[in-house]
Amino acid sequence: MPCRELGKSGLKVSAIGLGCMGMSHAYGAPADKKEMAELLSRAVDMGYTFFDTAEVYGTPGHPHDNEELLGKALAPYRDRIVIATKFGIRFSGTAGPGPYPLITDSRPGTIRQSVESSLKRLGVERIGLYYQHRMDDSVPPEEVAGVMQELIREGKIAHWGISEATEEAIRRAHVTCPVTAIQNRYSMMARYHESLLPVLEELGIGFVAFSPLANGLLSGRYNLNSTFEPGTDYRSSMPQFRPESFDANKDLFLLLRNLAEEKQATPAQISLAWMLCKKPWIVPIPGTRKFSRLKENAEAAHVILSADEVRQIDAALSFMNMSDVFGGSPITEKSSTH
Repeated sequence: MPCRELGKSGLKVSAIGLGCMGMSHAYGAPADKKEMAELLSRAVDMGYTFFDTAEVYGTPGHPHDNEELLGKALAPYRDRIVIATKFGIRFSGTAGPGPYPLITDSRPGTIRQSVESSLKRLGVERIGLYYQHRMDDSVPPEEVAGVMQELIREGKIAHWGISEATEEAIRRAHVTCPVTAIQNRYSMMARYHESLLPVLEELGIGFVAFSPLANGLLSGRYNLNSTFEPGTDYRSSMPQFRPESFDANKDLFLLLRNLAEEKQATPAQISLAWMLCKKPWIVPIPGTRKFSRLKENAEAAHVILSADEVRQIDAALSFMNMSDVFGGSPITEKSSTH
């Protein structure tokens, strides 16, 4: 698989990364560990070098499940890969079905505890890319960036980034400690962060796109009869998977099918190629539990869309009727309130 540099940071990763959240969190009961370890091993063999996790990618009873999985499964490949993980949120209560509300907490002491725990679970001496998972209104971006600067100096992390970041926060943090990557939701159905692209280009920061297939909807594998386990599979409550959404999104599905046929690709590959061909520093991180999807997603890196084709797609998307799309788990409390 081709590699890309995240902005001007010097951090090079596979053009498509692997979002590992769904192996342990939000997409039904956690997957079989042995099967996922095998899938992760096959991903490395296929050329994936960028693996994304977080300290809360698990269940409320076992929040660190995903980090532990990656720590064991990727141990033989540590010198060939980049593992990105995240700090700054935790589950708020465990009652009832998901999506579970989250509490933000980016106080320096909490970050220090988080990084030490993640290092142990991942079995590494240094974390390749360490994200603030959500902004914490009670802790200024400069203060978080200052802690990141210390962790880089101490050799505990190599690079840092922010997930769900605003332009103001990025600029403020970047002055204190240069930001390597922003990780925001981005897909043909969620383009609201495109306004950040000129800012990232100006500052030399990479863009890591999570949910690049709108939680799998743009793969073309679901229909109005698809069902998901309520409570453990967040898709059961996502607006884009409601039966009526399939009619609302019919023009988008048709666009993807037509382009896929023209390029001898799949709808998922077109969705990924569209963002890959926008900027050389955008890296999508689709998730999967299946080898066939892993391979399909990797091959999207070889699907080429011209600048003119990307512009035509953007123009079509701007005027297209679409359903709502999932915007993330609710944030209920801030670190200053407890």
